[in-house]
Amino acid sequence: MEYIYAALLLYKSGKDITEETVTAVLQAAGVEVNDARAKALVAALDGVNIEEAMATAAVAAAPAAAAAPAAAEEAPAEEAAAEEEDHSEENGMAGLGALFG
Repeated sequence: MEYIYAALLLYKSGKDITEETVTAVLQAAGVEVNDARAKALVAALDGVNIEEAMATAAVAAAPAAAAAPAAAEEAPAEEAAAEEEDHSEENGMAGLGALFG
């Protein structure tokens, strides 16, 4: 997750997202960098419109975040906990979109 945060920080600050810049951000944060993961991240982001991806993630996560409280009221406590775990990544992306949107 910290690799994605590094890429988003670089994107938002207008810097190029390269292996070197991702590594520098992670090292500055005190993270032990795995060069293969940094390289894979940069390769995966090649040609990706980050602004569009964040907007899509925020839009997709918003209905799920709104539906989670209603589902928790109808389901027993154990099922509600399972649904919260299922939606945690979606909720995280909604929050991430708000940070950088």
